[in-house]
Amino acid sequence: MAEVTEGGHHFDLKKLSFVGVIVSLGIVFGDIGTSPLYVMKAIVNARKDGATMPFDEYIEGALSCIIWTLTLQTTLKYVIIALRADNKGEGGILALYSLVKKLKKKWLYVVAIIGASTLVADSVITPSLTVMSAIEGLKIYNPETPVVLITLIILFIVFVVQQFGTASIGKFFGPVMVTWFLVLGISGSMHIFDHIEIIRAFNPMYAYNLITHSSSAIVIMGAVFLCTTGAEALYSDLGHCGAKNIRISWIFVKLMLILNYLGQGSWLLDNYHQVHNGVNPFFGIMPEWAVLPSVILATAAAIIASQAVITGSFTMFSEAMSISFWPNQHIEYPSGIKGQMYIPRINWGLMAFCFVVVIFFQKSERMEAAYGLTITITMLMTTILLLFWLSRTRVSKIFIAGFAVVYLFLESGFFYANVIKFVDGGWLTMVLGGFIAVCMYAWYNGRLIKANFIQYVKIDKYISILKDMKLDETIPKYATNLAYLSRAKRNDEVESKIIYSIIKKQPKRADHYFILSIVNQEDPYTFKYTVDEILPGTVYKINFLLGFKVDRRINDYFNMVLRDLMADGTIPSRSSHPSLRAHDIPPDLKYVIIDNTYINDILLTVKQKITLNIYNFVKYIGSDDFKAWGVSSHNVEVESAPITELTVYDNKIEQSGYFRHNS
Repeated sequence: MAEVTEGGHHFDLKKLSFVGVIVSLGIVFGDIGTSPLYVMKAIVNARKDGATMPFDEYIEGALSCIIWTLTLQTTLKYVIIALRADNKGEGGILALYSLVKKLKKKWLYVVAIIGASTLVADSVITPSLTVMSAIEGLKIYNPETPVVLITLIILFIVFVVQQFGTASIGKFFGPVMVTWFLVLGISGSMHIFDHIEIIRAFNPMYAYNLITHSSSAIVIMGAVFLCTTGAEALYSDLGHCGAKNIRISWIFVKLMLILNYLGQGSWLLDNYHQVHNGVNPFFGIMPEWAVLPSVILATAAAIIASQAVITGSFTMFSEAMSISFWPNQHIEYPSGIKGQMYIPRINWGLMAFCFVVVIFFQKSERMEAAYGLTITITMLMTTILLLFWLSRTRVSKIFIAGFAVVYLFLESGFFYANVIKFVDGGWLTMVLGGFIAVCMYAWYNGRLIKANFIQYVKIDKYISILKDMKLDETIPKYATNLAYLSRAKRNDEVESKIIYSIIKKQPKRADHYFILSIVNQEDPYTFKYTVDEILPGTVYKINFLLGFKVDRRINDYFNMVLRDLMADGTIPSRSSHPSLRAHDIPPDLKYVIIDNTYINDILLTVKQKITLNIYNFVKYIGSDDFKAWGVSSHNVEVESAPITELTVYDNKIEQSGYFRHNS
């Protein structure tokens, strides 16, 4: 799908365009673009009292670490390498997993689950930290500013407007972020010449000296890592903007970021103690008259960054649903735009977690302790998947080995630097990420466990029964068109529970039986269907070939299929009842969804029992199948059936007596 609509703009993802670059600035770089709000403050706070390294060397070393982290981690790994690993134009860790899952490495799904779940945890703290850091700028004017309350109000508004879509305001995201980045670059440039020697930070030896000679190097690296936390989101937004537009945008973004960091560093050389008095270096470099406008602009940038993170979470969960990592949930498209999806339960869940984070930490500097830990895990998981993707390409083994050594070492170091913040708040995001990971693992494996017990039968065995049922008028007519949802992979097979429903549970006579099946496609925008006529004029198997970016609105798609079948004369276009047919009333349609939850515990191991218990819990997070697949509840019958009819007991119970009625 080359043509994309975003915020009212149309542009071709495969081509570099001015509109594409502006939209990229508004969508892709919100997270990494707001990092100057807190990175340098965190670096100063990471310096231990009584440190022997001179402060100017400390700042120059920290800036060198920032510059080379942005170069190695963001530019080289993500912008140059990862953006090449696209799944039909889509990026992100789950899209990357789709590219490598065909390899005979079954454990890779665990890597993908860990990476996806920790990315969600990071998506919770990003809006909280960015908005709070921006609002704290108001304390320069009024130290009693109710930062927590204002932050909660802004976050509440951000999450509430998701249900209405952002198409109308999305067109302003790009210009606002262009203004934001220009302000970053200009404000930083104004102070670089105060200490021109600050440009020595481009020399990587200053980073090396800081890491090897500072007594708090590990803590410092944990703070430095905050400058690149948006890199994973950059990769995830590949499908929204295209690689070329992102790469060109990054040149501008990186330049502005580095200028701002250098300016903050130069300012700190003369104003170090102001940080301990509560002054954020980001606002400290601003002229006094520009502080309030800067707070407003920073708040707008933080909101845009939060918006990007939230919509990115919606995209990730929709992808997780399509590869059986998450239960089906109702998805809406409030703007009528494919990229503007809205998942109600995910939205309110994220808002609740953001509120918990803000209320728990109270201050952005305390929140920084929780930030970064989970995203280092996501980046490590992405590196592992990238190594397997590179092995499928024509890249030399020497390059792959070098990539593995550099990034596994670098990201393991960042992980160690962040894991020491576990007790200071990192545990909160780890608990959230762990909870989501357990849910994904249980859902994926619970589906496999149930699939092992589901019995599939050949439809041919029941053709004669269905023929006779269709003619048997002693059986009340259940529906003209009767549809079942099936996960059988073979066109000549169907779950035994469907036969159980049609024949055993309550005989269901119908003119036409439709077996509907979704066949997930790796191409994210595949949107096709096939029809197999199992019993001429009676039984049809409909396969919907859908990519993971296509909504599962089976009701709408099946109505399209029915219209096609009616148009070519395969099935009647009017009701089978004479009175209704005379008035051109279309035939009725009914869905039957079978909720098969029962498996005898005797058939399960302890691990399977635990997995299925968690699976059943996760099921409540999701939506009912008819809601998730867009099926109207008015024509849906939900039934239950045993998942298997296997014999559990080897010994037959013996009869010990026979009861007779006295005549």
